[in-house]
Amino acid sequence: MTQVDFHFNAPDKLHYVCRLLRKIYRSGKKSVVYCPQPQMLHELDQSLWTFSQLDFLPHVKASDPLAARTPIVLLPQAGETVHHDVLVNLASEMPPHFSRFDRLVEVVALEEEDRAQARLRWKYYKDRGYPLNTFDLSRQT
Repeated sequence: MTQVDFHFNAPDKLHYVCRLLRKIYRSGKKSVVYCPQPQMLHELDQSLWTFSQLDFLPHVKASDPLAARTPIVLLPQAGETVHHDVLVNLASEMPPHFSRFDRLVEVVALEEEDRAQARLRWKYYKDRGYPLNTFDLSRQT
């Protein structure tokens, strides 16, 4: 069963996702980022190139021919993916096919609208018996 982790109180959602993807990449796992908002997906793509001068995070969109060999795949719409280790959800809705992944990470910003949508997803996962973990990012230094 998919492990669901909620990382909440992210002051800068995209910067946090870059750090999270770096950690996943360094652990040897492959990740898929579900983000149906075109502008946010573009900003994430750019951020993955620029957030750290010392790190290279290989990433492509799911439609790229190199997706099967690239450890970070950006998924702009529902569809099949080649990786099933970690799914990072940046959408306000339930990510498609999340139960095919070993782990799902929900990143929740400080804005009330984002938090309200996350509460609905939390309830959905909890009601269906998915194991849930929480990580309060406001307690990190």
